[in-house]
Amino acid sequence: MSGLVLGSASQARRKILADAGLKFEVMTPLIDEDQLKEDLRARHYPVSELALELAKAKALSVSQSLADQLIIGADQILVHDGRQCDKPADLDAARQMLMKLRGDTHELICAVCVARQNNILWSYEARARLTMRDFSDRFLDHYLMIAGEGICASVGAYQIESLGAHLFSDIQGDYFTILGLPLLPLLSFLRQYPEYEVPFAQK
Repeated sequence: MSGLVLGSASQARRKILADAGLKFEVMTPLIDEDQLKEDLRARHYPVSELALELAKAKALSVSQSLADQLIIGADQILVHDGRQCDKPADLDAARQMLMKLRGDTHELICAVCVARQNNILWSYEARARLTMRDFSDRFLDHYLMIAGEGICASVGAYQIESLGAHLFSDIQGDYFTILGLPLLPLLSFLRQYPEYEVPFAQK
């Protein structure tokens, strides 16, 4: 196994790292994310801190089974009207979510961390504010039909890198943060390790 491991099943995060030229492996964290969220809420964790705690839990979960690799953990939550919105279970749930978000502004909070030997070495949090335009029901029907079930993998039922761009009137924030991984701060951290100073040279 390489020295860098992505502790996430997210295809979007995998693509971000691969496109940046990083050589890495993927290992899915062995945690019950829904139960962990419930536990954190029961302990009155602020919504704004959930992403970072979940990212750390994912990285540490993978780190426990590996010797000396750097483990990347990441998480993203959507906050609208002070409440967290989870990924929609199906297209009907996606429709309901988008109807609530349209014509309004919501916030994406994205956290990333790196762990090794069951210790968090570094963590970072970034935020983006996105305003959806007040699109029609007809547009929404067409969007859901064309986009399909794949949008349910997105916390906001949209994929800004593709058809989801049509949903918005204004976006404030880093592109990679919106996709689910604040890439530039992560690369800055990794450069302290000689093998990641020029990662794309490994191809």
